[in-house]
Amino acid sequence: MDGFVAQQRASLRHFSLAQAASVLERSHLRLCAILVLLSLACFLPGFASLQPMDRDEPRYAQATKQMLETRDFVDIRFQDEARHKKPVGIYWMQSATVALGEAIGIPEAHTTIALYRLPSLFGALATVLLTYWASLAFLSRRGAFVAAALMATSIILMVEARLAKTDAVLAACSVAAMGGLARAYLSRGAGILPRRTLLIFWLGFAVGILVKGPLVPMFVGLSAAVLIYRERSAHWLLTLRPWLGGLATLLIVLPWFIAIAIKSGGAFYSASVGHDMLGKVGTAQSYHWAPPGFYLASFFATFWPGAILAAIAAPFAWIHRKEEAVAFTVAWIVPSWLVFEAVPTKLPHYTMPLFPAVAILTVMAISRHFVGPHRPAAKVATVLLPFIPLGLTIGLSSVSWSFDGALPYRGLPVMIASSLIAIYAWWLFVRNQVHKAVSVSFVSATCLAIGVFGFTQLDLRSLKLSPRLAEVAHNHSCENPKVATLGYREPSLVFLTGTGLEMLETGEQASAFLKDGGCRMVFVERRFEEAFRAENERLGLIPTLSTRVVGFNINSGRRLDIGAYASGS
Repeated sequence: MDGFVAQQRASLRHFSLAQAASVLERSHLRLCAILVLLSLACFLPGFASLQPMDRDEPRYAQATKQMLETRDFVDIRFQDEARHKKPVGIYWMQSATVALGEAIGIPEAHTTIALYRLPSLFGALATVLLTYWASLAFLSRRGAFVAAALMATSIILMVEARLAKTDAVLAACSVAAMGGLARAYLSRGAGILPRRTLLIFWLGFAVGILVKGPLVPMFVGLSAAVLIYRERSAHWLLTLRPWLGGLATLLIVLPWFIAIAIKSGGAFYSASVGHDMLGKVGTAQSYHWAPPGFYLASFFATFWPGAILAAIAAPFAWIHRKEEAVAFTVAWIVPSWLVFEAVPTKLPHYTMPLFPAVAILTVMAISRHFVGPHRPAAKVATVLLPFIPLGLTIGLSSVSWSFDGALPYRGLPVMIASSLIAIYAWWLFVRNQVHKAVSVSFVSATCLAIGVFGFTQLDLRSLKLSPRLAEVAHNHSCENPKVATLGYREPSLVFLTGTGLEMLETGEQASAFLKDGGCRMVFVERRFEEAFRAENERLGLIPTLSTRVVGFNINSGRRLDIGAYASGS
């Protein structure tokens, strides 16, 4: 009798869950609302409290800040240096959110990094929702939801949603354009595409150019070239109305490209194409060099928790390569991935715009029961599900103990919970409950985001050198002191202390800076203090040591001990 009751309860519970899922799937709006909530749970923890992350983020933010200070929205500069690497799109977006924050009365809006991150947050949300939209060309509503959730919970998108850079917005533009291209290809012969599809495609294409130059055209162009070869025809592209769309794109992007050419005398193009783009292809940026295969290896961390499922699904793409939907996802992923692997300059986020296609292909394989414990080595390989949160839990605890002498007590319980939930997801996979395993992995990823970004980073005080130094400067006895730094030159310090921060080279320069009089403060890294003191004695200066800031610089890989010396009142 007890067994019968238990069975009935289980059946009722299964029916209730199935019924709830059925109700949700009847409405795109409901599914998108859940995706937004899931995304916010993954993206918002630590969004405002995480310090400006050197070096790229504060470079973008500082350039935007200078646009607002100078009211010059054409040229892009970091202090006195021209920043002619990327187009202006992200700077305009950041300027708008900061100006809005200032208008509604947010204090110190120009140095509030969260305001500069809002375009990235919106870009990440758009990436998730547009992945859902793009996936509907391939999958059912439930499948599209899972594909979008794989993007929302991926580690790389969690990171980029919190950084005031181009990459989250680029991913949104890319998936918008590729979703439109997919509809043109999969519905060829239908004659016309809905206006909404055309608008999404061309807006993604044009904004993508303004945000990061040639990358969205590269994704679209390489995929289209492969599909044209497959079909032996390019006629299907006409449904995208290329003449009208191309004209609209030129109207959107040309004004700034012409203005910056006039403003910089052509220097923007020589720097962005000659140094930045060709430098990545050559050896000019060798400090980001990595061998071919780097993206394949880093993929298992950047696309966690979906990465190992995608790896298991990879043979599915080969077996079903003649199917149109599979062929499109392969054309979306493979050519651009090979380009990234061939280029010597490599960073983990470069391949992120290709991940929506990986998610779609993975869900295709899962929906056809291709992915499961029956696949070769799958039971062992999916140990990666708990490995990532366990590794982060142990690694961040070790960092906190090593640098700050304490465990990250606020984040540790949540990270442990994430690890345990991931272990449960692996156990479900081994028991051939793949769909449940995927759902549980989303919970694990959400907990990981809360634990790492929401709590643990707060306890890693040694890594927050620039905020601590900026706080010292702001607490100086006089208002708005002139500030200089010697030995520590991170862009985040410029962003937090002010555009006028002077970058010094020698101890003698630091002494001369203080000797000029007025309210001044100089940060001197310990390596330079002997020369600094000797010059002070020669000049008869007796600066006040306000405090010492000790920590670890991630970029240089060195522990730093920085003295804050003040003069004036």
